[in-house]
Amino acid sequence: MIDFSAAGVPRWLKLAFTLWVLVWAPSYVVLLGAQNFFWLCNVASFLLLVALWSEHRTLMSMQWLAVALVGSLWSLDVATAALTGVHPIGGTEYMFDPEHPPMARAMSLYHVVLPLVAGIGVAKLGYARRALLWQTLLTWIVVPLSYLLTEAERNINWVHGPFGQPQDSLNPLLYLFLLSLLWPVIVYLPVHLLMIGWQRWRSQA
Repeated sequence: MIDFSAAGVPRWLKLAFTLWVLVWAPSYVVLLGAQNFFWLCNVASFLLLVALWSEHRTLMSMQWLAVALVGSLWSLDVATAALTGVHPIGGTEYMFDPEHPPMARAMSLYHVVLPLVAGIGVAKLGYARRALLWQTLLTWIVVPLSYLLTEAERNINWVHGPFGQPQDSLNPLLYLFLLSLLWPVIVYLPVHLLMIGWQRWRSQA
């Protein structure tokens, strides 16, 4: 397997992302409150900053799992809704809600950027297979905390219903348990398998 660690993460990327976090984090506190940081993608922003500066391969790989598929689907849903008015996936309706702070909506476009930043990091450092385990464990911590410590109407990490909509078909705790189990399988595992295939292809190239 090829080791990319010698290349390192570009300093310009570290500095640019640091500047972004310094602007984004306090702005989100003012606009949406600290509870918003429980979103897994927001947790990823902070951990990605640490991974960039430490060049920690596993931590970088974890953030790649966290944002690659989610960011891509988020971008697809927003782009399709902007062009057709239809949300094929859902969960991004707030981007077109005039009652949602315009600045917060604009700053949510970081969902487009995070996969690019994490992708560069993984390309430079390589992908750590153990990232799937550690990101799963992190999710099993953050998701229950989101249920316990955030307001139900925010539905952070969809702990009260899928795609941002509340659900009443299942017992809330059963739904939370199933969500915790399915999130790594649906969101992380496909990216993990893709990266394993990519590593094998690179090692044979």
